[in-house]
Amino acid sequence: MIIGLGSDLIDIRRIETTLDRFGRRFTDRVFTEVEQRKSDRRIQRAATYAKRFAAKEACAKALGTGLRAGVFWRDIGVINLPTGQPTIQLTGGAARRLRQITPPGMTARIVLSLTDDFPLAQAIVIISAEPETRLVGTAEG
Repeated sequence: MIIGLGSDLIDIRRIETTLDRFGRRFTDRVFTEVEQRKSDRRIQRAATYAKRFAAKEACAKALGTGLRAGVFWRDIGVINLPTGQPTIQLTGGAARRLRQITPPGMTARIVLSLTDDFPLAQAIVIISAEPETRLVGTAEG
């Protein structure tokens, strides 16, 4: 069952201008250390930051709060699975909000899609809830 959906579209040039103007002050305020390390290694640095910025916005929308109600920029972090697939890791207020919107007996799953085609970057986030699975052959099963 889908419990949240969010999308965001951003002009990469806007992020590029912000990076030039504010530098570390911007990146330290908005992005996790993992996101900064990954983005700063990329040739298309601004596009990489823009996709992550869009992902944060899309996730905040999917959570139903936006970036308020205790949900902050750095509570939403884009990470990559070993396969390279991007996903979102929530901490702090964003993780609390996810627990609030996840129905009892269900486990939340976040799916993230990122794309860019200069000058635009886009992110789509779907939060779904799936029944919790129990281990067979245990005291819980």
